[in-house]
Amino acid sequence: MADASWMRVKPPGSRLILQCGAAGRRAAANVWGVPFSEEACRAKTLGERATLWLGPDEHLLWQASREPALPIADLERALEAEPHSLVDVSHRQVALEIFGPHAATILAGACPLDLDVREFPVHMCTRTVLAKAEIVLWRTAPDAFHVEVWRSFQDYAQALLGEIGREFSRIA
Repeated sequence: MADASWMRVKPPGSRLILQCGAAGRRAAANVWGVPFSEEACRAKTLGERATLWLGPDEHLLWQASREPALPIADLERALEAEPHSLVDVSHRQVALEIFGPHAATILAGACPLDLDVREFPVHMCTRTVLAKAEIVLWRTAPDAFHVEVWRSFQDYAQALLGEIGREFSRIA
């Protein structure tokens, strides 16, 4: 792979998928400490934690590191009166950070979305594809993206992005 100074694998983090209604989100937010977006396809952050809207009743709870441990038992207690599903998916996913002036162009080489910042603004997130791999894409800054990819597709995604970005590495 070409020099990819615009891409890095993020340190292992923690991830939960939470499916529940509005009352469950309110209860979970009290424990998680990060509000849930009521706007579709948006992320909310606080410190090293984030909630990403994946669907009307589905959110990714993301924590930048594995410490402190996820408050799964506390979340389950807070949600016990609400219909919900809470699943730890930390082991199955890896996070890539794509950053720099060509980040959107590089991702657009394999992602069907319009990644212009006016169409896909900061804090927007969604499930999509990167060629053959399903990903969660989250714009964290005007020139930076967080890409959640299944661990089994990590090498594929990195090699694909490296090949697309090779021309930009020569320009820089």
